[in-house]
Amino acid sequence: MRASRLLSALLLLQTRGRMTARQLADELEVSVRTVYRDMESLAAAGVPLYGDAGHDGGYRLLDGFRTRLTGLTRDEAEALALAGLPGPAADLGLGTVLATAQLKLTAALPEELRDRTGEIGQRFHLDTSGWYTEADPTPHLAAVTDAVWRQRRIRVRYRRWKAPQESTRTLDPYGLVLKSGRWYLVAARQGRVRTYRVSQILRAEVLADPFERPGGFDLTAHWRSYLADFDARRLNATAVVRLTPRLLAELPDLMEPAVARAAQDSAGPPGPDGRVEAVIPIESPDHAAGLLLRLGAEAEVVAPPELRSLITRTITALADIYREPATEGPVGEAGSLT
Repeated sequence: MRASRLLSALLLLQTRGRMTARQLADELEVSVRTVYRDMESLAAAGVPLYGDAGHDGGYRLLDGFRTRLTGLTRDEAEALALAGLPGPAADLGLGTVLATAQLKLTAALPEELRDRTGEIGQRFHLDTSGWYTEADPTPHLAAVTDAVWRQRRIRVRYRRWKAPQESTRTLDPYGLVLKSGRWYLVAARQGRVRTYRVSQILRAEVLADPFERPGGFDLTAHWRSYLADFDARRLNATAVVRLTPRLLAELPDLMEPAVARAAQDSAGPPGPDGRVEAVIPIESPDHAAGLLLRLGAEAEVVAPPELRSLITRTITALADIYREPATEGPVGEAGSLT
């Protein structure tokens, strides 16, 4: 552990130049006193290290000195696959390993390229979380990750939406997928590959039993196929709607991609009132009613009749509620300011 920290300190000085003890302590997540001891150890080992006192002081290496101890460990090389995803890498327990790997790579680059990589890091940032949502709590993600890395079977207690809601399953974990801030486990159970939401895992136990990962399995290709199949099974009905041109243009920001694409692809010519008629996929009348009501008066449902009737009843009930002014209740009840 200390040898790794000394190497990290050396690489930091090589890539960044002069650094104060406080800056080194913050980067290495140790105390300033520990940094002082580490600098003394490096100097005693023959590293041409200089410390300058004063407000603008700090530690620096002799000009022209470069260490070649930049080889990557296996863990660091594997972590580089997540180099653009520092948040997810930390979720998987690889944050420190990834930081060390990136530091080693930066130290091995010529000075002009090191400067360029620093500029890129300050200009581009990838945020994998979705808007208006919080990340799922995933207390068992570390155990699942361990099983994936080491190709060990895992026994989980899983909560699903249909009865029986809780069940125990033994899985062959093929891989993890992060989508919109949510982690999913792709795993085989009794020879069938399924997808499990990691936040719904109530307990997890990594078993000693190894499993053979299919040689031709491609996680990215499987996930794309899974999403396409999921949409096909979920959006198994259609509705005919009339939309204003403005709403049609803004639909990609208001509805999920499959619905927005279908509306734009099927939209006919404008009618006398300027609206266009389009066919969109829906899950069910109940689910679609809530989504379409969000679009306001710029969207009109033509078919199916049960969806139009459901929206009509909802609008009528809302009109009855808002027809009369709201009555002010006593303090602490609805209508009051406290």
